[in-house]
Amino acid sequence: MVTWTSLVVGLVVGCLLTVGVFLIRRKQHRLQSELDRNTAERILDEARREAGAIRQDAEIEAKDGILKARAEFEDDIRETRRDLQSLERRLLGREEVLDKRLEGLENRETGLSNREGAIEKKEQAVGEKEMETQRLVDEAKQRLEIVAGISREEAKKSLMEEMFEEARYDSARRIRVMEEQARTEADREAKKMIALAIARLAGDFVTERTVSVVSLPNDEMKGRIIGREGRNIRALEAATGIDLIVDDTPESVIISGHNPIRREIARMSLETLISDGRIHPGRIEEVVRRCEREIDDVIKEAGQKAVFDVGVHGIHPELVKLLGRLKFRYSYAQNVLLHSIEMAFICGSMAAELGLNEKQARRAALLHDIGKAVDHEVEGSHAIIGGELARKYGESPKIVNAIAAHHEEVRAETILAPLVDAADALSGARPGARREMLETYVRRLEELERISNSFKGVEKSYAVQAGRELRIIVQAAHVSDDEAASMARAVAKKVENEMAYPGQIKVTVIRETRAVEYAH
Repeated sequence: MVTWTSLVVGLVVGCLLTVGVFLIRRKQHRLQSELDRNTAERILDEARREAGAIRQDAEIEAKDGILKARAEFEDDIRETRRDLQSLERRLLGREEVLDKRLEGLENRETGLSNREGAIEKKEQAVGEKEMETQRLVDEAKQRLEIVAGISREEAKKSLMEEMFEEARYDSARRIRVMEEQARTEADREAKKMIALAIARLAGDFVTERTVSVVSLPNDEMKGRIIGREGRNIRALEAATGIDLIVDDTPESVIISGHNPIRREIARMSLETLISDGRIHPGRIEEVVRRCEREIDDVIKEAGQKAVFDVGVHGIHPELVKLLGRLKFRYSYAQNVLLHSIEMAFICGSMAAELGLNEKQARRAALLHDIGKAVDHEVEGSHAIIGGELARKYGESPKIVNAIAAHHEEVRAETILAPLVDAADALSGARPGARREMLETYVRRLEELERISNSFKGVEKSYAVQAGRELRIIVQAAHVSDDEAASMARAVAKKVENEMAYPGQIKVTVIRETRAVEYAH
């Protein structure tokens, strides 16, 4: 019983405690809610107060910004107004200038209109004068027709016939002169070609230049050179390509041939065989081959020495070898290699004076006669052959053209060609360069003096500088200064027409007045 009572009491007390706790918590919750509401209201009031303060600050800042923007706007307006005023003043100034110009143009237009009117009046007057002039001309023509007794058409026809006859006569005369000149030039060129062909194969000194003489120790050596049934001399001639002449000339054998290199090989071979004493066909072939090698070395050395002396480099070895072959070649009794070297220095000096490439000029001059090294083997002139050889072995187009054109057989494309031509004339035509017969030399001098003395007023004439210059002294009383100049041209023309000569001849006419008095 007690236990259940205690349990019930405990339950009741527990329930009461639970209800009490619930009520207390509820009250606490209510108090907390009221407290939260008060806090919220307080926070809201504070937020309202802060928002009001912020609004006031924003209004103040906005007012300040508006005032500042207004001040800046007013400053901009004032600046713009000043700019507009300045621009307005400038426009007003330009407008005044344009007004003045317009006024000037109007005045000028008025002046031009006045001038145009005056010109029209003058043109009208000129037209009237032209009409009057034409009328007078027509009247004069009518009077002339009446006086002459022929009409205008008849006079025109007569005049045209007379002019036609005169033109036909003049053209016939000119054609005749041109034919004579062409005939003269053709004759001169024909003589030149024939002379060159003869000079290449023969001439006054053919014996000297195509024959070599080998001395023998005794006449018994002739038999050994001929050999049994002539086998030795036949072997030597076959190996060298040169003719050996064994005649009655004591202690000598003559070697004859136009090829100077082959003739030199034959001479060296024969001298070697004579000094050695062993002469038979096998030994002859061996000696000839050795002499050929020695001549090749001599040729190469001569070409290299020429290139070194002239001061040009980079020439193809084959051209150097061909250049060395010119050591054994003569033209008009002048050694072609020495002529080429001399020409190189002359051409280089002229190029230096003209401000041109001196090395290039020397190179072209040195190689200008390279075709003569093979002109016996190849058809054509040595200038064209030389140009082809230079092109074949890599020379520049300028050098090739200078070589091919130095005798004017092709058109000169650069200044090098006339330079080489001039240097060739200087080297070949200078006194003593080429051998000339005394009779021919004297005859040329006499012919020059005869031509100059044939002119009226000539007192004396002298052919000087080996016939390269003709000096004529005229009588001052009979020949004026203008006539002296005309005489120089006439003499030069007559020399050109009547004489054949290498290079050029300078004609100088001298006229002077001398006053002589004696004091006693």
